[in-house]
Amino acid sequence: MTFVSLFSGAVWGVPTWGTWWMWDARLTSMLILLFLYLGVIALRGAFTSRDSASRAASVLAMVGVINIPIIKYSVDWWYTLHQPATFTITSRPAMPMDMWLPLLIMVLGFYSFLSP
Repeated sequence: MTFVSLFSGAVWGVPTWGTWWMWDARLTSMLILLFLYLGVIALRGAFTSRDSASRAASVLAMVGVINIPIIKYSVDWWYTLHQPATFTITSRPAMPMDMWLPLLIMVLGFYSFLSP
C-alpha cells in the first residue's frame, strides 16, 4: 500500500506540480517508510535462524516507528507542497460537506476492506 500511494501520488503529481517527484517532507518520509518495510522483509529472509530473523526484523520495525509521527506531522512542521490536515478533532473540516462525506464513506469502506 505504501508503494501504491507513492506511485499514484506521483502519477497525480505530474499534472499538478509538473514533475514526478519533489523532495517534499511527506513524500520523503513515505519513501523512508517504504525502505523500512523492504528492510524488514529483507531481514526476515536474510537469516537462517527464524528466531534471529524475527529479532532483527523487530528491532528495525521498532526503529521505524519513529517515522510514523514524522509522516503525520510533516505538513505542520515544514512548509511543503501538501496541505495541512483537513480534519482535526478540535475544529470543523476545511472542506465542504459534499466533499468530505464521500471521503468519509470511502475511508470506512477501506477500513472494512482491511478488516478480517
